[in-house]
Amino acid sequence: MKTISYTTLCFFFFMFAMSSKGQVLTQTVRGKILDQVTQIPMPGATVMLLNTDPIQGVISDESGEFRLTNVPVGQQSLRISFVGYKDLLLPNILVNSGKEIVLEIALEEDITQIQEFVVTATDKDRTVNDMVLVSGRTFSVEETRKFAAAVNDPARMAASFSGVVSTDDGNNNISIRGNSPNGLLWRMEGIEIPNPNHFVNPGTSGGGISILSSQLLANSDFLTGAFSAEYGNALSGVFDLSLRKGNNENQEFTLQAGLLGLDLAAEGPIATIYQGSYLVNYRYSTLSLLSKLGIPLGDFVTNFQDLSFNIYLPTGAKSSITLFGFGGLSDQNSQAELDSINWQGEGDRYSSQFLSNTGAVGIKHALSLNKSNFLQTTILASGNTIGDKGSRLDNEYIDEERYDEKFNNSKITLSTVLNSKLSARSSLRSGIYLNQLYYNLYQNNFDEDQHQMITEINSKGNTQSIQAFTQWNLKANEKLTLNFGLHYLQLLLNNSNSLEPRFSAAYELDEKQRVSLGYGLHSQVQPLGTYFAEKDTEGEIPLPNRNLDLSKSHHFVLGYDRSLNPYLRMKIEAYYQHLFQIPIKEGGTETYSIINQQWSFATDPLINEGLGKNYGVELTLEQFTHNNMYFLLSTSLYNSLYKTRENVWRNTRYNGNLNVTFTGGKEFLLNKNRVLGVNIREIYGGGLRTTSILLDESIAAGETVLDETHAFENQNPAYFRTDLRVSLKRNKEKSTRTWALDLQNATNRQNIYGTYYEPMDQEIITYYQSSLIPILSYRIEF
Repeated sequence: MKTISYTTLCFFFFMFAMSSKGQVLTQTVRGKILDQVTQIPMPGATVMLLNTDPIQGVISDESGEFRLTNVPVGQQSLRISFVGYKDLLLPNILVNSGKEIVLEIALEEDITQIQEFVVTATDKDRTVNDMVLVSGRTFSVEETRKFAAAVNDPARMAASFSGVVSTDDGNNNISIRGNSPNGLLWRMEGIEIPNPNHFVNPGTSGGGISILSSQLLANSDFLTGAFSAEYGNALSGVFDLSLRKGNNENQEFTLQAGLLGLDLAAEGPIATIYQGSYLVNYRYSTLSLLSKLGIPLGDFVTNFQDLSFNIYLPTGAKSSITLFGFGGLSDQNSQAELDSINWQGEGDRYSSQFLSNTGAVGIKHALSLNKSNFLQTTILASGNTIGDKGSRLDNEYIDEERYDEKFNNSKITLSTVLNSKLSARSSLRSGIYLNQLYYNLYQNNFDEDQHQMITEINSKGNTQSIQAFTQWNLKANEKLTLNFGLHYLQLLLNNSNSLEPRFSAAYELDEKQRVSLGYGLHSQVQPLGTYFAEKDTEGEIPLPNRNLDLSKSHHFVLGYDRSLNPYLRMKIEAYYQHLFQIPIKEGGTETYSIINQQWSFATDPLINEGLGKNYGVELTLEQFTHNNMYFLLSTSLYNSLYKTRENVWRNTRYNGNLNVTFTGGKEFLLNKNRVLGVNIREIYGGGLRTTSILLDESIAAGETVLDETHAFENQNPAYFRTDLRVSLKRNKEKSTRTWALDLQNATNRQNIYGTYYEPMDQEIITYYQSSLIPILSYRIEF
């Protein structure tokens, strides 16, 4: 009843906001035109505003900059052209009255040099990284905002894409093509960053809530296989995030209030006659505020806050410095129930204190050496701290320690990347990443047999890793594009290393069809704490995992892309991944593989003899926004298996076999300045795999005992979830205001997550994914 009444209250708030009169409002659209490879400004480019009568157009100035004034609010499209370059169509630019549109547009050189033949691309046809030819997709800030249940989170938004499965409603972990969520790489401004989420568990790549604000993001890339050579230390996927520059002419602000937090963003010029700008966003948890007001929020007290920024400082016509970064603090605490009469389960006896703090600060120097070479050098300092401490009340109300973990990791990274245009047909990108790693890791857990706390990890020190790459892009002719590359990764802790060839190709059958293929050898360092496990079956090897090698995977991808009309696109990709050198437990009957590790560090002795394979086919049918409507249908058929020394191919935890997602939305123009948006997402997927619990053995042990001889032979019932987002946007003079209501799991379906053994009842209990969660928010831009 509480959830229903809250939803009803949200509905009435939302409907109350729907009243105003309309007037014609306009905004400025401006930006800069650059060469895609060298980033050199392009004066003399033509920028046309389409679908206007008469058509508006401007020419970029000597700095490559352009300005269109009095552009009506709403969806607009631009066409950019320059002699010797492919025309670029930018459709569905969302123009609001509250903020100027400031674009940075890169044009690709056209090798045909035939004036009668005009080549046109759109921003939806390509990734931001021009060397990605397979298994890549660009996503926009608008998608993270309008997709139902995305709530400004790139990982939650990506659950709408083919090959991507959300593994837990309570966080944003995603499995890509059957891989472990922990195989994901996060990059920002071309350099690896730590897991940018709140409430992070050790060794994972996701968390409860994203630290990153969509206010700072520009169009970015999401990759799912056969990555180009500049990406390393990842097996499953890559988020390659780009930051937008702040407005360098006018001060602008955004305020958002909602269930997840209070956001305040500010941007503007650093000085009146200087082209530099700043952009900063701060968020404080609304849950924290409600808790401090005395409003009960359940068994846990949850707090989080975060700050992110991007400061752009031009240092001349050919160079600039950018300061960027983010930081997030989060904690969650609970207290044991002090009266045993109220103990309904084992969890009521426990007290816990959890914290997760993450941050990164970088400085990037960009320099155009000449008309053919562009150099980018970045230094990034980053780190994270994860702490988790818990205790249990025994029958005499004595508080006994049960676990105590604290993991501190920090890193200093130096990156330098050189982009060289060798000719109109080819370009070369090469770079090196040097990482200085510091760690202070401590993990104690209670041993039921010995009835005492046992140290499993206790290590402090530093080490280094090296990555280097080179990749050559060749446009063999107007139809065929080839990418050749090499990536090298080495961990100096034990000198494990990998030299990795990469290749991709795309062939344009005609102006509407393209086939592509890709291959890559990829590797990943193990979660750092795994190397320092002190647990050993014989008690003689102090650090049995210190010499673990890298996990590796061969990726093969074959794709077909067809444009059915200017707004509708179909894409099919088939893939095969062969994983090897995967850490497993030694022994002919052992079924453990690190592939299935959800969180925390493996502390048992491991060997690099495990195998895995993922294969499947994906179909994507997407209508880009047309007549104020869009949809995305993503279908994945796949199989995900692993093998230990047992020599039996078993399902991985993430082998759901099928996932179908429909995401769509429609905007209704109530008048010229009011827009009602309705967005929906439907997810149907095969359930995740589980291992049976042995009840008698669990009763005897007093804790959950799994039937490891039949690991992951069970499958949860099919997962089905409906998300709904309704928004009302109102453009006013120099401001844009938006009310939005997100209903996550709108039908309140009970999707099974798993089972556990409950000692107090001596029963196996089923627990479920998240129920209906309504999230009301209000946003104003001015």
